[in-house]
Amino acid sequence: MDIKEVQNLIKFVAKSGVSEVKIEDKDFKLTIKNKAEYVTAPVAAPAAIPVAQPVATAPVQAVPAQQAVSPETSPANEIDESKYVTIKAPIIGTFYRKPSPDKPPYVEVGDTIKEGDVVCIIEAMKLFNEIESEVSGKIVKILVDDATPVEFDQPLFLVEPL
Repeated sequence: MDIKEVQNLIKFVAKSGVSEVKIEDKDFKLTIKNKAEYVTAPVAAPAAIPVAQPVATAPVQAVPAQQAVSPETSPANEIDESKYVTIKAPIIGTFYRKPSPDKPPYVEVGDTIKEGDVVCIIEAMKLFNEIESEVSGKIVKILVDDATPVEFDQPLFLVEPL
């Protein structure tokens, strides 16, 4: 069984709602477990703790509107995401931009990619899954930091299609 078949099986198990799948062959064993659904019991809310109110406050001076806008939230720095294609995580796991710590990242902002190019790796259950682009274009934004956990269908990259 190759890595693509394992990836497809993981996707199938995640979508089907099955809690566990076991496959045994002569030369390998594979067990895929889906997240267990937890039943929550109602819990009484803790009593509110009174908070002391301040006696007097100094007047706050208003900041002019142009100073109040930080560079991160200014309209010029925002990206219009509607014209871009999003590459999303096909599985749950840990996102890695590089094949190994001493290698360069697969892609950087501004790189041109084509369909089928590897853009990152997601580690799931000790398996390193290469994530391939399903679109050709230019990487506009990397939405996830290296070595962070990602959820199924979480946006990873914004790509400007060619």
